[in-house]
Amino acid sequence: MPNVLSIQSWVAYGHVGNSAALFPLQRLGLEVWAVHTVQFSNHTGYGAWRGEIMTPEHIADVVEGIAERGVLNRCDAVVSGYLGGAPLGQVVLDTVDRVKALNPQALYACDPVIGDVGRGVFVRPGIPEFFRDYALTKADLVTPNQFELAWLTGRPAVTSLEDAIAAARELLRHGPRAVFVTSLEAGMPDDRLGVLGVEDESAWLVDHPKLDVNLNGTGDAITALLTAERLLGSAFADGLAHAVARMFTLVEATHAAGARELQLIQAQDRWFEPALRLTPRQVA
Repeated sequence: MPNVLSIQSWVAYGHVGNSAALFPLQRLGLEVWAVHTVQFSNHTGYGAWRGEIMTPEHIADVVEGIAERGVLNRCDAVVSGYLGGAPLGQVVLDTVDRVKALNPQALYACDPVIGDVGRGVFVRPGIPEFFRDYALTKADLVTPNQFELAWLTGRPAVTSLEDAIAAARELLRHGPRAVFVTSLEAGMPDDRLGVLGVEDESAWLVDHPKLDVNLNGTGDAITALLTAERLLGSAFADGLAHAVARMFTLVEATHAAGARELQLIQAQDRWFEPALRLTPRQVA
């Protein structure tokens, strides 16, 4: 059973950060060591919340406690998402170095949360540069959305599928072994969204119907699902298709329920064994 160290935010109500990633990883049979960077009542999209942001020193101390159990050598992946500040990012990278020193085969899955199409950059100053200049060189798997892909590669925008493939390959040259571009609209019909997976010399696309939803936590969940497929040994294209089918089914179930929060628990049987079968298409 693979072990995942997930360093992300936590909310008591709803599903973002670790509360969006933890259950999917567990449902797929992985053991998760969750380290919470914040403890909030709910995600900030509600406009009001309560709770506390953990300091980098606190996160480092929790990781140290895990290390004292003598188990870091059995860590198969470190996953990180939204960062409250660049100092926390350095703690994450220090942890990745520590894990890889004990287990060189361990993966670092990085969701470089910077912004989104239409919203632009929404994180604190210094965080985008941290991802570009430091995290990318350590990451094995990165999951930018279309806007983040453009920002990380210095493009004003990603405007076509060919542009997305070229930008993803540029990211590969910084260190990652695999790039998954989520919520891809460029080159897609108006009623479809795509997820592009690029590694080595191959690029694969899986597309699905576009739903009129605006949900929080989808990036955290798809990163978890893609990481699980890698750790469970799925072939690249098949793992991409499985992860996207599960994610789409979850979003579809949430939309059908008229819910604001991902229906991870309520719809678990549906997304775990989705009726939808998506076919990956090699595009390069």
